[in-house]
Amino acid sequence: MARSFVRLPAEVRDSYEVYVNGVRQQLGTDYEVRSGALVFERELRKDRISGWRWLLGAWGVGTYRQNDSVDVRYEAPDGSPRVAEGLEIELG
Repeated sequence: MARSFVRLPAEVRDSYEVYVNGVRQQLGTDYEVRSGALVFERELRKDRISGWRWLLGAWGVGTYRQNDSVDVRYEAPDGSPRVAEGLEIELG
């Protein structure tokens, strides 16, 4: 089974919310936390746009692939809300 890892930024503390493609995820159901990383028991992918695909897009030709986005909403030490967007996804 494919597994995906997303490292939490150092400033993220215990109370935070996790979103994949804008949908809130539930701890224990959708992901686990291990050694400072979110662990998803499914494959998440970020689309890498090559020069060829960029050129096609410039001409109005769409090429679509899976492009997951993992975001974490948390509070900074001063209490202000923050969002870490588009975190890096590692496959494992």
